Amino acid sequence: MAVLKVKFTKTKRDKLAQILWILNWVSVVSGIILFSLGLFLKIEIKKRNEVMAKGDINSVPNMLISVGVIACIINFLGGKICYDCSDANKFSRWKLVMLPYIVCTFCFTFCILMGALMCYTMRNELEESLYLGLRDAIKFYKDTDIPGRCFLKKTVDMLQIGFQCCGNNGFRDWFEVQWVSARYLNMASKEVMDRLKSNVDGKFLVDGVPFSCCNPSSPRPCIQYQLTNNSAHYNYDFLTEELNIWVKGCREALLDYYTAIMRSIGIAALLIWLFELSVLTGVRYLQTAMKNVLLLGDLEGESDGWLLENSFVETAKYNINIIKNLGKANQISTVSGLNDPNIDVQNTNCGKNDVATKSIPEAS
Repeated sequence: MAVLKVKFTKTKRDKLAQILWILNWVSVVSGIILFSLGLFLKIEIKKRNEVMAKGDINSVPNMLISVGVIACIINFLGGKICYDCSDANKFSRWKLVMLPYIVCTFCFTFCILMGALMCYTMRNELEESLYLGLRDAIKFYKDTDIPGRCFLKKTVDMLQIGFQCCGNNGFRDWFEVQWVSARYLNMASKEVMDRLKSNVDGKFLVDGVPFSCCNPSSPRPCIQYQLTNNSAHYNYDFLTEELNIWVKGCREALLDYYTAIMRSIGIAALLIWLFELSVLTGVRYLQTAMKNVLLLGDLEGESDGWLLENSFVETAKYNINIIKNLGKANQISTVSGLNDPNIDVQNTNCGKNDVATKSIPEAS
């Protein structure tokens, strides 16, 4: 029993072929969109590569770029096939190609679905990459005179200003690292030496933050140092007063930014997947309708089209049996190799049959 069988006249077949030809060209555009979205995401990730640890965060943009390129190629070919299907004589040269094309396109649409789902499952990997990358960037913030790290101060400052954030998890992260270079510390100062000796690692730790953590919208001049010392500032209470620095951590800010982008890309990819699936359904109907009209021999008559020639259960059993038979064929070919005359060659004795073996004399 065919699944979702539909009867097609010649007029309906021709209209279906024309509509699918147009939709395949629309699908080419959707492939370009997927490619552009993947490229955009890859560029956005690369912009802040300095504050990200190395990992598999580029898997999603690479997947979208690859799928977009394949979509353009497959749908271009599909448009050519559907255009020729309006003529039964031209369809005959595509007859053997259409079923493999449909199978490959179905696998391709599955890749689009996987790319869409990856946009929603990438958050954990991205969060870990941002945590490790920002931790190292803050740690090396002071190394402005070391090659390979001299750019980190500007990168972190521009990041905190642009995303209105401070530190990795929050502004207190700056309390745990020495973010002022030793070249700008007066070693003759007793206060500086006391701070260096106040911790085991000998670091100059202060309860302060860089200028880029300051909130310009605050009516009060920015308090960068001695943030937790109420007596150091007039009319200031650290516990009750709203700080005039950014409280939100940069990891959270960047994670929200990239999550919003990937969520939008994921929705677009899901819509493209549904569209590609509908086009593939139409191509399957066209393929079966044209195949049946050639079998009937009446090119002007009606023909049936369907998604599956048999029920879902029968189709599944048929495909499982094919896989099982392929496995058995491999086993038979392996066993038959044991009877190969080139492998089992009978050994022949040249000369006398009974040859006395010489024994080695025992040592006396």
